[in-house]
Amino acid sequence: MLAREASTPAEHRAAWQAVESMWETTLARARRLPASALHERVRGEWSFVETHRHLLFAADAWIGNAVLEEAAPYHRLGYPAGGTPPEVCAALGLTLDATPTLEEVLQARRARMASVRRLVEDLTEAELDRVCTRKPADPYPDGEYLVRRCLRVVLKEEVEHHRYAVRDLAVLEG
Repeated sequence: MLAREASTPAEHRAAWQAVESMWETTLARARRLPASALHERVRGEWSFVETHRHLLFAADAWIGNAVLEEAAPYHRLGYPAGGTPPEVCAALGLTLDATPTLEEVLQARRARMASVRRLVEDLTEAELDRVCTRKPADPYPDGEYLVRRCLRVVLKEEVEHHRYAVRDLAVLEG
């Protein structure tokens, strides 16, 4: 898939456009379910809402913090990978025990997705190879993070979690 193999600015733009399109279709499908179903976990995996909270966090860390170096990149509804220590979550301003509606999470997601869209629209080869001065978040290791790497992580997260969400929606619809 293009999200895994994107290497040029044009391929990154096409991959991000595909991500936005696939989520638009899947969100329309999810909205046909009762709101409570979107909070249900299927086989112990994240719920549909938790999935979007995680994707919010991924974009906040890899794009808002590492690439764009925003002063306050983390939205309180972001949901990091399992095993992230509570003190790290608190330091980032995350409210893990929040129970937001899908629309509350999507409001934040739409803003972050627009940031990614603006980033890829103006992307150049030089920008892809720029070394970020910040790492995505604690507890990520110190090291060299290129814009290219950060975009690849976000694209991969979007595609993989979309696959899980579609799989779980099929169960919830059944």
